[in-house]
Amino acid sequence: MKRLLCTAVASLAVLGAAPVLAQTYPSKPVTLIAPFPPGGSTDVLARILATRLGSRLGQPVVIENKPGANGSIGASAAARARPDGYTILLMGGSSYTVNTLLYKNMGYDPLASYDYLGIAGGSQLVMLTNPATGIATVKDVVSKSAAESLSFGSFGTGSLPHVAGEYFAQKTGAHLVHVPYKGSAPAMTDLIGNQIPLTIETMVAAMPQIRGGKVKPIAVLGRQRAVQLLHVPTMQESGIADFDFETWFGIVTAKGTPPEIVERLQHELKDMMAEKATQEALEAAGFDPRYSDARQFRDQVQRELKRNARIIEAANIKAD
Repeated sequence: MKRLLCTAVASLAVLGAAPVLAQTYPSKPVTLIAPFPPGGSTDVLARILATRLGSRLGQPVVIENKPGANGSIGASAAARARPDGYTILLMGGSSYTVNTLLYKNMGYDPLASYDYLGIAGGSQLVMLTNPATGIATVKDVVSKSAAESLSFGSFGTGSLPHVAGEYFAQKTGAHLVHVPYKGSAPAMTDLIGNQIPLTIETMVAAMPQIRGGKVKPIAVLGRQRAVQLLHVPTMQESGIADFDFETWFGIVTAKGTPPEIVERLQHELKDMMAEKATQEALEAAGFDPRYSDARQFRDQVQRELKRNARIIEAANIKAD
């Protein structure tokens, strides 16, 4: 009887602790893991969001870059973190919807390892060429590749640009050969030097070179034209039905975080993304200030996992 009474008291104490914890949260700095090196798109976005979110929470949000293994090192660290809301993760869409399809033992499950907070920003993907190639349209890519296979670069095997390029080939019959690079910079260098005729890149990485006239945009890969390139058609406008690939960035925290803390973070993220100052900061850096709530975020991951699995199998994409 005494043991049962002690157990009941302990259980009540635990149940009562969650509201108290939520009321005092956060009482110290929050760590935002960016699973890629400083200077890349994820890091740039993380720094914008950390500043804005920290001001709303009343505590600093500190960036911790944990690069490696295509984002999986940082993602695994976030999944293993204490579920108290003091460690959150900002990760690009392909890390949720491609990595676990290609690599074993990633250390995280995109659907089971996290409590979802929301999607906070994104960037269009754009197909680029060197002006010297004479390629101007999607039809040019298809026709030129019929005579001789065209190489297309991306910032890595299994990256969303890689998957999108393979899907483009499947939909159009274009003869493309993927060339993986270790990041956007070397791929862009080879495109500018006309070592490869095509790349697929994020708008954030592409715009400085487009403005400088060093590369030429062919088409954007999302459903709508990019606000930075309103004169450039989408793939669907170029005649390819059901073509929708965009980069997006989702924020999560470790599974099992107290619901009150998850709800607080979700609420602050939603309100932060609605602020004009946040939207202007994202647009100035080349991001789309898009927002999706936790349910929409999870639904998107599930949809893209299914789609990407089909593309990867059809293209026989293998991990490096």
